[in-house]
Amino acid sequence: MTLAKEILSTTATKAFLSILMGFLVGAIFMMVSGQDVAKAWEAGGFLDALGAALTTVGDGYSALFRGSIYNTRADDLVTALRPLTETLRLAGPLIAAGLGISLGFRVGLFNIGGNGQMLFGILWATWISTRVELPLVIHMVVALVVAILGAALWGALVGYLKAQTGAHEVILTIMLNYVAISLFTWFIRSPDLLQQESAGGTPKADAPALTAQLPALFPGTYALHLGFVLAVLATVTYWWLMERSVIGYRFRMVGHNPHAARTAGISVERTYVLAMAVSAAFVGVAGANQALGTQVGYTETVHASIGFDGITVALLGGGNAWGIFFAGLLFGAFKAGGPQMQVIGVSPEVLSIVQGAIVLFIAAPPLVKAMFRLPTLSSTPKLDRLRSRLSKKGVQA
Repeated sequence: MTLAKEILSTTATKAFLSILMGFLVGAIFMMVSGQDVAKAWEAGGFLDALGAALTTVGDGYSALFRGSIYNTRADDLVTALRPLTETLRLAGPLIAAGLGISLGFRVGLFNIGGNGQMLFGILWATWISTRVELPLVIHMVVALVVAILGAALWGALVGYLKAQTGAHEVILTIMLNYVAISLFTWFIRSPDLLQQESAGGTPKADAPALTAQLPALFPGTYALHLGFVLAVLATVTYWWLMERSVIGYRFRMVGHNPHAARTAGISVERTYVLAMAVSAAFVGVAGANQALGTQVGYTETVHASIGFDGITVALLGGGNAWGIFFAGLLFGAFKAGGPQMQVIGVSPEVLSIVQGAIVLFIAAPPLVKAMFRLPTLSSTPKLDRLRSRLSKKGVQA
């Protein structure tokens, strides 16, 4: 738990340095794997190879910028801003999933069942949006609520089993991931359940009814829809819940020291059940985003590993609501800009390496501190001076 607390205490400085180091690692792989670099080395030696390497890195990250923030080669402003709207659209579910995973971390629970919880929410949201007829707006709200409740129920099951049997939540969530995936696959492969009649060889669910779809924020212009607004609302809700509410105080108490929390009269077992339910409910928002934010039927890959990406977002955000929000935007930018990097010949695995490196540096705080000589909480100039004064007075600090 000490390591988890140190990871979740990530400061803005450590997060920035971890991101910087991740991009540097990605730059090295682009240099090594670039064909132009090898040709320049054979033709002109080290200096030509160095120039080609720097050009490759510059082109790669420029393409990432054009694909995720602003297309500098577009002929009009609407087209130029499309990459930014795609980043926001793809970041929505990542932010929601990151908030849910982070909440579990802060209660001392390693919730790695985001994919299963999201799929369970998608399952019932799809049922409501394709098999039930309701008026406009009401249909969307009911499908959204069902997605959140469905995911929360799947998460509460983990909390209940942990509280009653002592089973570890990591094992439970891994197993329930497989159960949810298999259940979801069975539903969309069964014509009597959710399978689209014209699905062909690839199992596909029916598209949500127009009355249940998340409305576009810029109809006819961009694909960005209400899902991003839901992610913003989820971020505000997470902040209030964890920083201002009584329930959040209990969550933090149990995460800090469950034995002390029990002594103070907090039911640790009940808190585990509630925490897993609320954690999964945030992931359910990501599920609703995926299920209701589309105009076509989706396949078995609708989850797109968002539950696992949420772990990365939660770690980078350090348990802080707005830190998670901006971490989700960063990884949304990676998803939006990846195809543009492929167009110029950069391997798509490079961005995966960048993401993995960022997580590595975030999850290894001593490594980042040693590399950049950052002070630790137990060793800062002010604390050292205080210890010195106390030792002179014979007081043990």
